[in-house]
Amino acid sequence: MGERVLEADCAECVGLCCVAPAFSKSSDFAIDKAAGKACPNLGSDFGCTIHERLEGAGFRGCVVFDCFGAGQRITQETFGGRDWKSAPEMLGLLAVVRQLHELMWLLTEALRLDEARPVHPEMRDALARMDHLAGGTPAQLKALDVEAQRRKVNPLLQKASNLARGGTPGKDYRGANLIGRKMRGSDLRGASFRGALLIGADLRESDLRRADFTGADLRGTDLRGANLTGVLFLTGSQLRAAVTGP
Repeated sequence: MGERVLEADCAECVGLCCVAPAFSKSSDFAIDKAAGKACPNLGSDFGCTIHERLEGAGFRGCVVFDCFGAGQRITQETFGGRDWKSAPEMLGLLAVVRQLHELMWLLTEALRLDEARPVHPEMRDALARMDHLAGGTPAQLKALDVEAQRRKVNPLLQKASNLARGGTPGKDYRGANLIGRKMRGSDLRGASFRGALLIGADLRESDLRRADFTGADLRGTDLRGANLTGVLFLTGSQLRAAVTGP
């Protein structure tokens, strides 16, 4: 299997993320929107009419969202270039394929870790399986138990993380509530933040080399000046949700 592009290509999509999900008026979204209803900022060409000023217009949630390439796959492959107006059933598949593509992204990242070579064969098999499932028919995708697939993949990712962090085993914050925690300047090399809530946490100037951020919530996390060399499983979406600039 050739390496699939696991990042959004909006030009090849029909604005699925602007229609499929629901969102509520908050600091992330300026309005309420029901699932399956098009955002008023979606143009007739399926492009965002305020793309260049999303954050200023109150749509930070759109800035940090990443479908991991699920949108264009559903549009171009599953439905052969059709749009949600002619095939509304495609809207219900975005969450399914997105989760499969996210697992594929994590596996792809794990396969780049030299320390994780002992589990590379299993991860390559898992990657091929996720790609095959994501390419299923609409009926197959609708019936798929994504959580069951996640439960199969997570142990492999955990093994890869443990191997990669073996030389610098750090603190275990898996699933921890670290909202607003003051950790500035901390030595957090090799720490596990898998599934941790780091909303508004202060990690400025911390040493985060080889820390694992799988599934961590980094909304408003202050990472300015932090050492992120060799950090594990940190997505672009997570970085955009965090504070990294001056």
